[in-house]
Amino acid sequence: MKNRKRAMAMLLSTMMVMGAVAGCGSSSTDSGNAESKSAETSAAESAGTENDDNGGGASVEDTGKTIAVVAKGESHAFWQSVKSGAEAAAAEKGYSITFRGPASESAKDLPSQKEMLQTALSSNVDGIVLGTIGEGFTDMLAQAYDKGIPVVQFDSGVWENDIKALDEMGKNPIVSHVATSNTLAAGIVAENFFAAIKEDIAASDGNYVVGIIQHDETQTGIDRAGGFEEKFIELADADETTKGKYKIEKEVKPGDADNAYKAALEALYEKGAKAIFMSNEGVVKQVSDAIAAAGGKYDELKFCGFDAGTKQIEWMKATSGAKLVGSVAQDSYQIGYDAVMQCINAIEGAAVEEKVDIAGAWWDASNVDEMKEKNLVYEG
Repeated sequence: MKNRKRAMAMLLSTMMVMGAVAGCGSSSTDSGNAESKSAETSAAESAGTENDDNGGGASVEDTGKTIAVVAKGESHAFWQSVKSGAEAAAAEKGYSITFRGPASESAKDLPSQKEMLQTALSSNVDGIVLGTIGEGFTDMLAQAYDKGIPVVQFDSGVWENDIKALDEMGKNPIVSHVATSNTLAAGIVAENFFAAIKEDIAASDGNYVVGIIQHDETQTGIDRAGGFEEKFIELADADETTKGKYKIEKEVKPGDADNAYKAALEALYEKGAKAIFMSNEGVVKQVSDAIAAAGGKYDELKFCGFDAGTKQIEWMKATSGAKLVGSVAQDSYQIGYDAVMQCINAIEGAAVEEKVDIAGAWWDASNVDEMKEKNLVYEG
């Protein structure tokens, strides 16, 4: 079959060259050569399939296997970066992936995400990468176990109650968890933020208020707020100039509906907050809008954030008004890449890492452009 393809390609090339010579005078030589070159290229591409079949060149043999990635979102820049990493890992190993996510990470879209997972199971995919926006996935994940489909949880992963139920059933298909360590990443924020406001605390009247806006009541929100608070207290209490001269106030919200984060900002302002940690991009956006609409009301406050996004970048680069000192970025591309790689390892019977912590990175006005080039800070 391969020899026949080569022979047909060569015949086609010869016929096209002869046709070009017969139908053209000397003034059309360039055109005839172009047609001949095109035919030769087609022949080479046809014959080149033999090299691909034999694994030659940079191509990777298609395994025919598919991994379903069911994320907490799809259109946001963060998830698009995750998707790019997932696709790169799949292509590297000759796998195909499907990538789907609900319209939002709120409870109203939970049925949609459950349907996406059920579709993947019904399609008998070879592996699943999953990050859920709520509880109630126990039965479907038990199906994955029964079908022998390995599951890698990523980002905030699968909720704890679902995992406990699977363990009790003896049907837990989850082989790995790939994510930013929210606790450690928030600790990075605390270290840099403390350094930025340390002198302010030391010079205060002994009642410097540091605020925390926790974006929701999920484990992600808990870990980020807790990680920041724990590290900040550790640092401030270890320094004689700040020990005993501050207190922390926290506002915990169930989500961003009804301008909840704007309300949290105002509540902390009323409590005398001078510096505020915002635990995700959604908080940063709402707080930024509130500051812009309030004139100079919040200009003396200092802020720090989490994640990235266009609004956060613009605020970071601003030279007046309330100061956004810095933020911590997740390596969303690497999260997608490593999650799919761990899933492939499980499918192929290779070693799987039970927990893969992706490091976060501090970014501020001094390195934002460099971080964008490295795909650690995204716009959108």
